[in-house]
Amino acid sequence: MPLLEPKPEALRPEAVRTPSVDRVPDRQAPGTPEPLRGDLIALLGPEKVLWNVSDLVKYASDASPYRFVPQVVVVPEDIDDISAVLSYAHGRGREVVFRAAGTSLNGQAQGEDILVDVRHHWAGIEVLDDGAQARIRPGTTVVRANAALARHGRLLGPDPASAIACTIGGVVANNASGMTAGTTRNSYRTVSSLIFVLPSGTVVDTADPAADEDLARAEPRLCEGLLALKAEIEADAALTARIRAKYEIKNTNGYRLDAFLDGSTPVQILRGLMVGSEGTFGFISEVVFDTLPLDRRISTALLFFPSLTAAAAAVPRFSEAGAIAVELMDGNTLRASVSVQGVPADWAELPKETAALLVEFRAPDERGQEAYERAAAAVVEELDLVAPVPSVTNGFTRDTKVISGYWKARKAFVTAVGGSRPSGTTLITEDFAVPPARLAEACEALLSLQAEHGFDAAVAGHAAHGNLHFLLAFDAAEPSDVDRYAAFMDDFCRLTVERFDGSLKAEHATGRNIAPFLELEWGPRATELMWRTKQIIDPDGVLAPRIVLDRDPKAHLRGLKTIPEVEAIADPCIECGFCEPTCPSHDLTTSPRQRIVLRREMMRQPGGSPVETQLLDAYGYDAVDTCAGDSTCKLACPVGIDTGAMMKDFRHRRHSPREERIAALTAKNFKAVEAAARLAVAAADRIGDRLGDGPLETVTALARRAVRPDLVPEWLPEIPGAAARKLPRTSRVGASAVYYPACVNRIFGGPEGHRGPSLPQAVVAVSARAGKPVWIPDDVAGTCCATIWHSKGYDEGNAVMANRIVEAAWGWTAGGKLPLVVDASSCTLGIAHEVVPYLTDDNRELHRELTIVDSLVWAADELLPKLTVLRKTGSAVLHPTCSMQHLDDVQQLRTVAEACAEEVVIPDDAGCCAFAGDRGMLHKELTASATAKEAAEVNGREYDAYLSANRMCEIGMDRATGHSYHSVLMELERATRPGAVVR
Repeated sequence: MPLLEPKPEALRPEAVRTPSVDRVPDRQAPGTPEPLRGDLIALLGPEKVLWNVSDLVKYASDASPYRFVPQVVVVPEDIDDISAVLSYAHGRGREVVFRAAGTSLNGQAQGEDILVDVRHHWAGIEVLDDGAQARIRPGTTVVRANAALARHGRLLGPDPASAIACTIGGVVANNASGMTAGTTRNSYRTVSSLIFVLPSGTVVDTADPAADEDLARAEPRLCEGLLALKAEIEADAALTARIRAKYEIKNTNGYRLDAFLDGSTPVQILRGLMVGSEGTFGFISEVVFDTLPLDRRISTALLFFPSLTAAAAAVPRFSEAGAIAVELMDGNTLRASVSVQGVPADWAELPKETAALLVEFRAPDERGQEAYERAAAAVVEELDLVAPVPSVTNGFTRDTKVISGYWKARKAFVTAVGGSRPSGTTLITEDFAVPPARLAEACEALLSLQAEHGFDAAVAGHAAHGNLHFLLAFDAAEPSDVDRYAAFMDDFCRLTVERFDGSLKAEHATGRNIAPFLELEWGPRATELMWRTKQIIDPDGVLAPRIVLDRDPKAHLRGLKTIPEVEAIADPCIECGFCEPTCPSHDLTTSPRQRIVLRREMMRQPGGSPVETQLLDAYGYDAVDTCAGDSTCKLACPVGIDTGAMMKDFRHRRHSPREERIAALTAKNFKAVEAAARLAVAAADRIGDRLGDGPLETVTALARRAVRPDLVPEWLPEIPGAAARKLPRTSRVGASAVYYPACVNRIFGGPEGHRGPSLPQAVVAVSARAGKPVWIPDDVAGTCCATIWHSKGYDEGNAVMANRIVEAAWGWTAGGKLPLVVDASSCTLGIAHEVVPYLTDDNRELHRELTIVDSLVWAADELLPKLTVLRKTGSAVLHPTCSMQHLDDVQQLRTVAEACAEEVVIPDDAGCCAFAGDRGMLHKELTASATAKEAAEVNGREYDAYLSANRMCEIGMDRATGHSYHSVLMELERATRPGAVVR
């Protein structure tokens, strides 16, 4: 398939642009200036220093409304690298900001000088004492940590809504909490010990019995200063009482002054101060958490109220009944949530005044759950609900899928509302807390204040803890809009402090937006103590200046980012970063968020500017070529932004009319192409048998250098031999389904050394054994699911094959009377969903009548109940493909595997392998990066079987792990085959 890229100008935005005031200036087009670039390369090595303007721009944005372009980005591997960077910064008067997931909402992860990426190289979890504790590295996501702890019936206390993406380092640095953490389960209360690096480079392990003695030798002035502050605070009874009172409700504004009251030694004080310090006191390299019980008996309800204040008034009742979470959503939030997959469309018609409470009870056993449900029922009976709840059984559900849907809508608050904001506007996310008993009053006051300033904001929050979140959208390019926002913030902060004595930051940490209002909340005495604490720990002001502490009353208005309009598919993006952990290329080149961030910077630039030229030169490889096109970003994004589809469109833009015609011609003559490909694989296999893989690798490598890497695939030793020329003989008479062997399974054979039936033979055999015989049509050759053309952006070829396969399937299935069973998950996805936009109107009607079934679903639902398992293997590790995630049939993969093996494991780090058809042969570095964590986990032990259900993904995992993967249906055939069987 041709995949030639013409000049980068093919990706130049076509829209008429007005250069933005916050665009990257021309002088930064060369990237990091000297001597900074050369110094850091000499210090750390070239692979750890990112200096191109494209690298700087993609790190300039995070989930906040701010945007600051760093001078350089460094990617340290260990504490020695961290210490070296800090030492360099001290010696040259430079500033350092640490960034992990970039999900912070107030600019804490952005810097204007040296930005340190501590997401790469810093992941990992060690479960201790059967789950009672966990030692976690800062680049580990909360979801990943909880997945490991769940096996032990434990979980972390903090549970932020961004758990899918946010990392432990940021959670601790911001003292993030979430839906259930409140003031007792947050990081401050559940961190047992820390290892951190102070700005001076001194490393402190708070769990080391000798830590205070070592610190006193290394940092005597720091120790003396901390103890002096402790004595000063404790001598002031009024201040001590004020500090204690401030933490009776959720509060992350400023530094944890209670650390001076809770800690008796400098190390203990530092342990407390580091939590919530937002990267201004040091780098947290390791955290030991005390974990909490994972109560698995869950009852949840989503209750609708006639008004926000009515919902708020009901919150204390549920808290008294023992609810672990009571989440509030206003009408704007509910209506915006219809953009989230699975949310009922009729929510869009809810009256504006409507509000909802998401109430959840968790218990360790059935008895406790029933007690909670009785208490909840008593509360519900006395409520005036919009939709009556006849009984607790109907109002509260134990159905995990329903509960998951409720929480998906709630956690999508920021992204769903942000995605529905007017195009071109900047999103502000704020959170505050008031005494829970005054929540209803605070809701009324907030709504009134928003209306006064012309904002129609959305409100949600952790109502049980008096914690509200609200979103505002305004145009950062319009001075009058910025002034309106500034006036609102002034009034809002005074209202929260003066009327409610509340916290201006409940769980999102001070950041840049609230720093100017710190003294308003804490008063001059406590605020000055915070400044003195910063001076003691970081006397040179190296770490994260202007975050937490800033005396400029307008500091929160500096660096507000404009949001220029980009392609419609990506325009709703608020740059939250939820997509990043799922992206196969995020450790190699760019993530989906960064692809959009770079595109927005192009739109800020005047056409042809030096910065735009540099961005375009890098974008082809960094964004387009190394996108796996798996669209798992769409699954992770609460509003379903499909950056993979956007990159496929960019691939299409790079094609000349001639290349499109060649691709279409290939589709029209695919029968001959398929036969030739099978012959070529067979020939290569024979050459490999005689001469080894070396000559083939050399020839393809030379061809790639002579032509272009994206035109010639590289030969990989893991590529299997050719499939049999003929498919198994089957009969249409009596068939329960039409079996469609994907073209990849018609070209490539099974794994090397496999002695049993091929995949098509296995599917035919197990179907017959279950009394569900299948029929393979004689004319499948020359047909395809069209994914080959779709993934490369060849629209004409895609249309040719999409219509051909649907017309053929219509005939094979007798007009949809029989299901079409497909034996590769990516091909199932292609035929079931991806072909639809390319069909003619007539063929779209035919497609609606087809029942397309993945072979996993066929095996799990139709065959297994009628099969007798005669033998099981000991252990099996599974690789769920990205297509399985889209099709939602990972559970069927597990079900079939559990019938074949005594132990079945899905790695916690399983993700898209990025082999993506042939992309793993075009850019093997992409697959190597995408599979690194999963491969390390898989190779941590031996398994008896390595299973998946997509041939090219199996090849990718073969290469990543050194083990031979094969289809779970082949394993099912072996498990149910009569007679003796040799593996």
